[in-house]
Amino acid sequence: MLDPSELKLEMSPQEIGIDSLGLVESIFAIEEAFDISVPFNANEPEKSDFDISTLGAIIGAVEKLVAEKA
Repeated sequence: MLDPSELKLEMSPQEIGIDSLGLVESIFAIEEAFDISVPFNANEPEKSDFDISTLGAIIGAVEKLVAEKA
């Protein structure tokens, strides 16, 4: 398990050990924690407007969805 201090914004989910199932579970957790709907289809991730390429991209996308909700 990684220590939070080891995480970098440019790291991909795969680099920190998150597989496709873990990614889907993480998206569900994000939706619940922030009361938002994440536009992500695990069957066609390349067609999503939700950028999952890096931790920084995920954070930015969540911030945008939260701001749009407000």
